[in-house]
Amino acid sequence: MTDVRLRRGRASLALSFCAQGIAFALLVTRIPAIQDQYGISDGLLPAFLAGVPILAGVGSVTTEHLVKRVAPSVALRWVQPLVLLALLGVAAGDRMWQAAVSLAAFGLAVGGLDACMNMLGISLQRAYGRSIILGFHAAFSLGGIVGASLAWVGAHWDLSLLVSYLPVVLVLLPLCLAGSRWYVDGEAAATDVVSETDAVGGTPVAFRLLLPLCLVMAFAYIGDSTVSNWSAKYLQDVLGSSEQLSTVPYNVYMVTTLLGRAAGDHGVRRFGAVAVVRAGAVLASAGFAVVAVAPGPWVGMLGFTMLGFGLCVIVPQTYAAAGRLFPHASDAAIARLNVFNYVGYLFGSPLVGGIGGAWSYRGAMLIPMVLVLLTLVYARSFGAEGARYGGGHERPHTVDVG
Repeated sequence: MTDVRLRRGRASLALSFCAQGIAFALLVTRIPAIQDQYGISDGLLPAFLAGVPILAGVGSVTTEHLVKRVAPSVALRWVQPLVLLALLGVAAGDRMWQAAVSLAAFGLAVGGLDACMNMLGISLQRAYGRSIILGFHAAFSLGGIVGASLAWVGAHWDLSLLVSYLPVVLVLLPLCLAGSRWYVDGEAAATDVVSETDAVGGTPVAFRLLLPLCLVMAFAYIGDSTVSNWSAKYLQDVLGSSEQLSTVPYNVYMVTTLLGRAAGDHGVRRFGAVAVVRAGAVLASAGFAVVAVAPGPWVGMLGFTMLGFGLCVIVPQTYAAAGRLFPHASDAAIARLNVFNYVGYLFGSPLVGGIGGAWSYRGAMLIPMVLVLLTLVYARSFGAEGARYGGGHERPHTVDVG
């Protein structure tokens, strides 16, 4: 591959990650407005919200089979517009069935989109010969900040969902379609760690290798969903903050996630993926501990800041490790691993909420703390101890572009 082609592929994929972050943030931060627009009761709302990650898992599994027939770049080129159009569909309806159809389409498309983006990200990382996957996820975090800010503007000015979403879709849709011309499908790694038959066929050997990464992915998203769903309530109800201050932790978490991922690739190149993942797990667990014992809101804010810097490196490196373990079937491995993104998100919020309601929310914070700390048990799955280029599947700086 030429340097110019790799640079274009990297930039276009970063745009895709950013657009996905914007779309996802616009949806999740306007849930109350969606509920009001469609008249969804509080009792029925959890069913709607649970349906999105469940169908996203279905979309990820479907994508695993789709990319056997078409290249991931082709699948990504068409699935991202579907996400944006489904988002617009959520804003345009006024009947319950319309909300159900639009959210179902969004979930299915998001599952395929997440899988395809990470497939291309890992193949590009392999072509570059150095860690770049965290940069793509930093673009997603940046998109999340932009999307949440746009959602705040819509809520502040009492704009309808359609007025809020339509300009964003009209800008992102042509940009993503234009950028898709430069997507790059990488080549399989030269070093065969697991045979293609084992990886694709789903033998016990392949399952044994992938399972630790699946667990780490689920643990990380249990932690992430705890912050996104419970940080505001925790700060206000447990630590006694004002309503305005209670909105700050998630914004701080998103900013620290962006900063951590922006610098994370350099850390992987210098210290290796195993060291970076271990440091992230320890820092995130310490963050949950600080949140659990915080005497007031500002100490709690410190804990959520630590969480952002700690959790941000784990998920991208989990995808990278899957690509290393299954060099000739990385697309299939990533699609299957991606399902546990939604498993963690689906179970994280109810788990913390149930324990918080039955016992205490301080105690509930110890659950994701322990789960994230268990990542240390599986740290060796991220590569050889001394590997400095994504766990050993990347080459040294033989291709250092962009």
